[in-house]
Amino acid sequence: MGEHLNDKLQLCFKDRMGIVADISTILSRSGFNIVSMEVDRRGDVANVYMEVENITRQMDREGLFHIFDETESFMETRFIDTLPQEEKANRFKVVLDNVRDGVLSIDREGCITTINLAASHVLKQSAEALIGKHIKTLELSHYKILECLEGKKVESARQHLITEDGRYQYISTCKPIRDSTDRIIGAVEIAREMHEIKRLARSISSEERFSFGDIIGTDATMKEAIAFAQKIAATDVTVAIHGASGTGKEVFAKAIHTESGRKGPYIPINCAALPEQLLESELFGYVGGAFTGGRKEGKSGLFETANQGTVFLDEIGEMPMGSQAKLLRLLQEKAVRRIGGSREISINARIITATNRNLEQLVKQNLFREDLYYRINVLPIHIPPLKQRTGDIPLLLEHFLFQLLMRLEKAIPSLTPAALEKLMGHQWPGNVRELKNVIERAAFISTGPAIDADAILFSHELSQNQSGNLINIYGGEIRSIKEQVAALEKRIIVKALERKRTVRKAAASLKISHPALLKKMQKYAIRLDTQVTSGN
Repeated sequence: MGEHLNDKLQLCFKDRMGIVADISTILSRSGFNIVSMEVDRRGDVANVYMEVENITRQMDREGLFHIFDETESFMETRFIDTLPQEEKANRFKVVLDNVRDGVLSIDREGCITTINLAASHVLKQSAEALIGKHIKTLELSHYKILECLEGKKVESARQHLITEDGRYQYISTCKPIRDSTDRIIGAVEIAREMHEIKRLARSISSEERFSFGDIIGTDATMKEAIAFAQKIAATDVTVAIHGASGTGKEVFAKAIHTESGRKGPYIPINCAALPEQLLESELFGYVGGAFTGGRKEGKSGLFETANQGTVFLDEIGEMPMGSQAKLLRLLQEKAVRRIGGSREISINARIITATNRNLEQLVKQNLFREDLYYRINVLPIHIPPLKQRTGDIPLLLEHFLFQLLMRLEKAIPSLTPAALEKLMGHQWPGNVRELKNVIERAAFISTGPAIDADAILFSHELSQNQSGNLINIYGGEIRSIKEQVAALEKRIIVKALERKRTVRKAAASLKISHPALLKKMQKYAIRLDTQVTSGN
């Protein structure tokens, strides 16, 4: 008797009617059951691929090899390792499992037929365990794919999935699967995590190339500012951006440069960060020997370097009066003269200015040149403070969490209603920059799957109180690092116990052993209440 109960064969016949029926009859009489069969016709030759199961074992493998020798039009038999469809399926699986997007398909009844490695990894189950299950057993936040069984297509829908590792946010596209008669026989969903979208966007464009699409805001005043900036981006006129500190003035400047079509570089300079002489040498350049410590060969200024590009003068309200006079001349003459030089150098650089100060008031106080003010204020853009567009806070929060946790390779945590309420009720004196700092700090110090209100800490909760004594994040005068670290550790443990309700689960969430947590609880005199147990 043969050792193999199942064999895979390739049979070659001259094509004719009744081949499949003859093969089935011969195998049945010889005690073999057909597990699967494929027929591939090429010209006048038919290749029949099959897997057979030896039921009665009345014939060995050698006999199976010659079983069709007397069959009409038979040409040859070969034992093979893999059937064509099996090989295609294996290749298909390899391709799917190497795709970074999640791919999942269902049949007409909604049962899973295909799932790749990326999707099964997120769902924390193997493909083998998921195949055949109804899609609704996965307890997803949505079932858009089921709508496709009725012929609907879902394009770029924003979805989220909450797992024990956090919240995954992704863009999904769902489409129906149709057979040759156009009948819907299933559906497929392709999902790309938002982290991956951001990473891809970064890989194909420099982080410094901002466009207006990168500016986040749906508030009417913000949309009006964006629309105006887009309209004037392609002009050469000097632009003045007004807004409080932290509102995103440089983001606007970068977007204007990007969409202006100018081929030169974007060069920013903070007028408040440099003393007058150094500021002038940076802006206008200098000839060799102009002053002690300079380069012998001299140096070109930023306006020269930015030829065909853009110079962004941030905090122009802090520019010294002497530099203001030289900037006014540059704007009028479209030329620059290096410090210590006499030659006029033509320039072709777009100038964008920004300030958080009231220039009209500075003009009245003789701290800013009136003629320069009118020269640079031809096309003013006013960016509203965050407190005037609080409806944009949820969008900005999501954006900053994406940016932060994309670098940390972690799932995006959600915010509790209490945390969001605390954020929405703040006045935001530091505007968008302050919001970014607050949410990043919250993401780092939060210990649970969601960011709660106690992780939202504003500057007044971190710095000085009215009497001038330093306050730590728990209140009271500042203590030694050792004391504060101990207080923080105790607070984290108490919070974990409150949320997880058992010592063992709290230890697992804190990534420490059960005995280690018990030891720390003893150290800080943390007692178990009646609702918290030490077991599972």
